[in-house]
Amino acid sequence: MNRREVLRNTALAAGGFIALPTWAEAWTPSNVRNRNIFLSGEQEALLTSIIDTIIPTTDTPGAKDLGVPAFIQKMLVDCYEKDVQENFIKGLEKTEALAKDSYLSAFGSCTALQRKEVLNKLSTSADQTQKDYFALVKSLTILGFTTSEYVQTKHLNYNPIPGHYYGCIPVKV
Repeated sequence: MNRREVLRNTALAAGGFIALPTWAEAWTPSNVRNRNIFLSGEQEALLTSIIDTIIPTTDTPGAKDLGVPAFIQKMLVDCYEKDVQENFIKGLEKTEALAKDSYLSAFGSCTALQRKEVLNKLSTSADQTQKDYFALVKSLTILGFTTSEYVQTKHLNYNPIPGHYYGCIPVKV
């Protein structure tokens, strides 16, 4: 290794250490959570109502309480194609329209039983895109709920580092 390589590597490392605090400061939970959200405020409220209908709050927190709406939006933006995202938005609009046609009220204003009936109509619809939309919402809700920290630690007894490591033990040969 010659002196020029050492000086160049040292300068790059020093620049990286100077930029690291600025870069790391930009990563806050609220900053990450609010990035790449493609639903409007009304659509997000509707999605929250749908999620709360699928897994409501009882004596344990529901899906809404565990942040599943933000999880679903993040998954849709990062993991699904544009046509699936467009179908999702159309499905939200169809859900709202179905609630207004059936009960003359917005989905969020309906009772829990009425919400369930609207979702049942979507799941048994003759239109395959509506079935796909509801299946996606339901599966992502269940995935977000079951992989949340609360469910993993309180109900599934998840231990990220099971057992104990004994580094120095005698070995008999």
